[in-house]
Amino acid sequence: MRIDFTKMHGLGNDFIVLDGREGALPPLDAAFAAALADRHTGIGCDQLIVLHPSDRADFRMRIYNADGSEVEACGNATRAVGLLHGRPARIETLGGIITSSPAQGGISVEMGTPSFDWDAIPLAFAMDTQAMPVAWEALVNPVAVNVGNPHVIFFVADPYAIDMARLGPMIETDPLFPARINVNVAAVTARDAITLRVWERGAGLTRACGTGACATAIGAMKRGLVDRRVTVTLPGGPLKIAWREDGEIVMTGPATESFRGSFDPADFGIAL
Repeated sequence: MRIDFTKMHGLGNDFIVLDGREGALPPLDAAFAAALADRHTGIGCDQLIVLHPSDRADFRMRIYNADGSEVEACGNATRAVGLLHGRPARIETLGGIITSSPAQGGISVEMGTPSFDWDAIPLAFAMDTQAMPVAWEALVNPVAVNVGNPHVIFFVADPYAIDMARLGPMIETDPLFPARINVNVAAVTARDAITLRVWERGAGLTRACGTGACATAIGAMKRGLVDRRVTVTLPGGPLKIAWREDGEIVMTGPATESFRGSFDPADFGIAL
């Protein structure tokens, strides 16, 4: 059998989207996702996105990292799926129900409300998540926040001076983070501007991370470093993040469809 796919990206954070909202897809597992994501022998992506029917929302979105692990939320993928859908939508994820809608500058996504409780991140033991008394070499006293998935944020003078290829996986897999963690290094450059790099758990160093931009903006706001509307600039480009008075995080940015195609799972050694 052949399976149709759409290749998309949000600021260079790229996805393979399989649409099973109207037709059944074959069973998916970590090996299937990792085989498709491989950039040498597969189609290649940071995340595999699979859409299913939902009895709670307009449809359900499952998100698999390049290593095959399934995660709760992905802001860039939500914008891509919102573009594919073409109209406002309520989307069920493992991190809860979020909404997307067309907006000036791309797609706007209501990402839900952040959690700062240590056991909601989760951390291995209780501590102040607004100024964690921990350090990894020069990265010290981060903020931890869950915005549908877990993030730790370090505020530094220059994010591009940090060896993320080495420190990212070290922090991601530290026993302090039993569900692993997304690692953000950020510099506040103005009351409405942040520069950010992100090491995503299960995907590595990415050109953009929507939930990372949200988490970093919220962490900076909680510390009083920025106002409640900021532009977060990642290697792939800028995202606009607002934290509304009702607690909802709103992210707005572009999404792009790259191409469409189909594949035979057997071509990638996937037995169905």
